[in-house]
Amino acid sequence: MRRREFITLLGGAAAAWPLAARAQQQPDRMRRIGFWVGEPESNPDAQRRVGAFKQGLQSLNWREGQNVKIEYRWAVLNPDRIHDDAASLVALDPDVIVTTGAPTVAALHQVTRSIPIVFTFVTDPVRDGFVTSLSHPGGNITGFAIFEHTMAGKWLEMLKEAAPHITRVAVMQNPEHPAWPTYLNAVATVAPTVGVQVTPTPVHDAAEIEHAISAFANEPNGGLIVLPSGIAINYREQIIATVLQHRIPAIFPERVFAESGGLLSYGVVQSEMYRLAAAYADRILKGSKPSELPVQFATAFELVINLKTAKALDLEVPLHLQQRADEVIE
Repeated sequence: MRRREFITLLGGAAAAWPLAARAQQQPDRMRRIGFWVGEPESNPDAQRRVGAFKQGLQSLNWREGQNVKIEYRWAVLNPDRIHDDAASLVALDPDVIVTTGAPTVAALHQVTRSIPIVFTFVTDPVRDGFVTSLSHPGGNITGFAIFEHTMAGKWLEMLKEAAPHITRVAVMQNPEHPAWPTYLNAVATVAPTVGVQVTPTPVHDAAEIEHAISAFANEPNGGLIVLPSGIAINYREQIIATVLQHRIPAIFPERVFAESGGLLSYGVVQSEMYRLAAAYADRILKGSKPSELPVQFATAFELVINLKTAKALDLEVPLHLQQRADEVIE
């Protein structure tokens, strides 16, 4: 059950757009959007992202197959393919590319400095070199950042609330992810205040995930924070199954993890993020330049608690935490 609704920054900004620009007629020619989803096509979450993006476009009078063609690209498990996928998408010469996550933005940035790119789910686009500043991106890239690195500290605090017995926490992410050091530092900063020892847990593939969780489980009172990355998404079923096998409470950055059996998830409302991305794509198709569109942070977040998993772990999730949740899975 959704208990809170949020007003996005873009919603307020839309009211200030010139009426003439909003009333501008759609061009006669078919426009082309490259949409790099960031999930395998078989993933239900990927289909939700596509659906939210298409709904956003439709609300702005873009109809797939009528006045716009969308070229889809899906996430793959082999990271060596990312640059080839970027090059093949750019070779289509779309009017704008919408993509997810720092790795895909980085790959596209290496291939093109002219095709407009709208990103979602990037943590620090300035540090990553995608934009000059949040207010003045300055190049061919703009979009929507997910949250500041301090979010990692909030994940630790929520996990400790749900599982007060934990005294150790593993922090898992692909170490090649640009935000790995800063996320890890954010967790380490908060850890002493909640009486938890941090264990960095870098992983690249299924074998490393299995080994890392099993080794961490050799000692009691452990918990797990899974940071955002393509690896976490692609191997989420394995991660969830392994932590449940070892009875380790875990918190994840997206609702799909809780829906798949994870204990807790706290992250951006993805449907809202993709509707915002559609609005920026619309403005670019109508003549705006990415350098003129400020990078914005997500403002809509959701906490999902899976009480079925809590019961399997013999955890009593505090009532006050349940009351804060946007959805409780029973």
